[in-house]
Amino acid sequence: MRLLIKGGRVIDPANGLNAVMDVLLEEGRITAVEKELADNSAEIINAKNKLVCPGFIDMHVHLREPGQEYKEDITSGSRAAAAGGFTTVCCMPNTEPAIDNAAVASFVRERARKTGLVNVFPIGAITRGREGNELSEMAELVAAGCVAVSDDGRPVMRADVMRNALEYAKMFGLPVLAHSEDLHLSREGQMHEGYYSIIYGLKGIPAAAEEVMIARDIMLADLTGGNLHVCHISTRGAVELIREAKEKGIRVTCEVTPHHLILSDEVVDGYDTDTKVNPPLRSEEHIAALREALQEGVIDCIATDHAPHHRESKDCEYVLAAPGISGLETAVASIMDKLVSPGILNLEQMVRLYTTGPAEILGIDRGTLSPGKVADLTLLDPKLVKTVEPSKFYSKGKNTPFKGMQLKGWPWMTIREGIIVAREGEIIG
Repeated sequence: MRLLIKGGRVIDPANGLNAVMDVLLEEGRITAVEKELADNSAEIINAKNKLVCPGFIDMHVHLREPGQEYKEDITSGSRAAAAGGFTTVCCMPNTEPAIDNAAVASFVRERARKTGLVNVFPIGAITRGREGNELSEMAELVAAGCVAVSDDGRPVMRADVMRNALEYAKMFGLPVLAHSEDLHLSREGQMHEGYYSIIYGLKGIPAAAEEVMIARDIMLADLTGGNLHVCHISTRGAVELIREAKEKGIRVTCEVTPHHLILSDEVVDGYDTDTKVNPPLRSEEHIAALREALQEGVIDCIATDHAPHHRESKDCEYVLAAPGISGLETAVASIMDKLVSPGILNLEQMVRLYTTGPAEILGIDRGTLSPGKVADLTLLDPKLVKTVEPSKFYSKGKNTPFKGMQLKGWPWMTIREGIIVAREGEIIG
């Protein structure tokens, strides 16, 4: 199959491209990226006034399968990813059973292969059963296709276990993805500890609950030389710790979610359980620090932390609700509208955060439009305005605080291995 994408604005940070160009795809590979291309045998895609980018990567999603298919499964999550403009996702191991052995990792890969919509890379558990005590068989997980390890959803509370994890993962070139939370500080917390937690009468989670664990893990990364990646950072202190660690040459990277960049703890007013997330939505000072860190390059990528839940998990009292946001289908549009349109991020920065950033962290051969590479592409319509309607999500999780919000700048087409899998938000693959 041959596709010729004509007249789009190609943005490829890996190759320093930001210009109107044509892109030719053949047999699942990128054949050429040039000013003017002609191919009478190719299907023509008119991309005038569209942005043509390497396929977007989300390195932090929860697909729930196996074990919690009533919340999401690999098929529904893959459809949500493709509709949201992602060609590659990495699924976290907090499944039932956990992805802590080759059998479960292989099951995930095979299920994703049959779906065929997006690339799904499993992330293995750091510890057996994600219980934080005994290391998983990382060599086995690597052989089964895992690209990182994490106990996400649970922090590794024991420092000795985290040290061993960093040392062992280093042998395989694996990043260790840390859920940074001191459970002794965050226990029973419902939202960010601050002015609004007092006003709303909800127990707060202090920023220190995140920062204490980041500080510890940075010291362990320094000690071991391991590759530490901090998931979903949300505080000013986290930014300062990671900035300082990078300046010292410690191997540490980090990610931030769209909701932590856009929404503050004030939106908990009304006790909408779709605003409950872990780590919690923080105050404006923390949002400002995160945005500044994006501009500086301290933060390496944007990840959704896509956490779909069934209705019963959210349709209840705030203190009983499960934390999490279904984020795959709004991630790109929310960043385009709230950060790119007002000039907080430029297009090159945004594309880098969704492509080369996560690709480099994970060591996967994606995130570029170089000829010869796999033809994964995300095309955006920067002028398209739509209202977020959770009822139309492909994800089983309809839990989003962006519901009813009008956003400008949506995915227009998703191409995976040279095949169009989504167009204008609709799955066609």
